Amino acid sequence: GIFAAGGILYFIFQVVGVNGIDAGIWTQAVLVGGLVVWLLTYLFRVTNSNMTYNQQLKDYEEAVIQKRLEEMTPEELAQLQAEVEEERAAQNKQD
Repeated sequence: GIFAAGGILYFIFQVVGVNGIDAGIWTQAVLVGGLVVWLLTYLFRVTNSNMTYNQQLKDYEEAVIQKRLEEMTPEELAQLQAEVEEERAAQNKQD
């Protein structure tokens, strides 16, 4: 893929009228520039934990929790709510 893109870009530069050496240099510059831009976007996604796997895992966990909540009876939901409130109260006492 990348080699083909480089060859096509080199050919385009030559068709436009750039000599062989300059066309090669400009082709390399464009390819390296594209690589740097891709690397920066990758690092941005890594630092923001916005990678595809992380997003899929988060979506899956939310879907599982939502399904479990939908399957709970009203009594189970009330019990869960009471447990959450107890944990919050205990945590507030610690702070």
